[in-house]
Amino acid sequence: MTTVARSDTRYTRFVNWSKIILPLAALALLSTLFLFARSTNNGVTIPYAEIEEIANEPRISAPSLAGIADDGTVVGVTASTIRPDAADADSFFVMDIAITLDATDGSRVEITAAEGHVDGPAQEARLTGMARAVSSSGYTIETSELTADLKAGTVISEVPVTAQAPFGALTAGGLTIHAGMDGVGTQMVFNNGVRLLYQPQP
Repeated sequence: MTTVARSDTRYTRFVNWSKIILPLAALALLSTLFLFARSTNNGVTIPYAEIEEIANEPRISAPSLAGIADDGTVVGVTASTIRPDAADADSFFVMDIAITLDATDGSRVEITAAEGHVDGPAQEARLTGMARAVSSSGYTIETSELTADLKAGTVISEVPVTAQAPFGALTAGGLTIHAGMDGVGTQMVFNNGVRLLYQPQP
């Protein structure tokens, strides 16, 4: 009977000490977690000014979208930032915009510009700030403004353009990029006073 009583006493002491030690140990672990969380901050502060700027002027970083034009051309659009047009809820401004036109025959036209404005309902993008178009056929075209019809897959410039082609350099008062006559591939049409400097290839 004495042995059983001693065992009961030891067990009771163990339980009583556990009630004190275990909560303390849990507290110590939590303190350690908070200590590590604070030490890994590396002094980084929340950019309140930037948060306020975003709140006042909503924008999205690195947006991208893709679709298929009426002639089967795959159209891709990316930008560094996009922000809504306060004057038109269905339109928005874009910075560092890039448009790719992949025709059904495998040819490609890549268009870039510093900035642009996209009309949502019309599915039209007006690119400004030195727009450049580079084709897989070897053309590099520069102009101050381009208008891309994202639904039809066509690109139009109504202002002067300069171009480097495989056969030389040329200037023109305008440019139209659209599907070929048979609906396959991409065709570039320079217009309004075309001047060509032919450079024979060796």
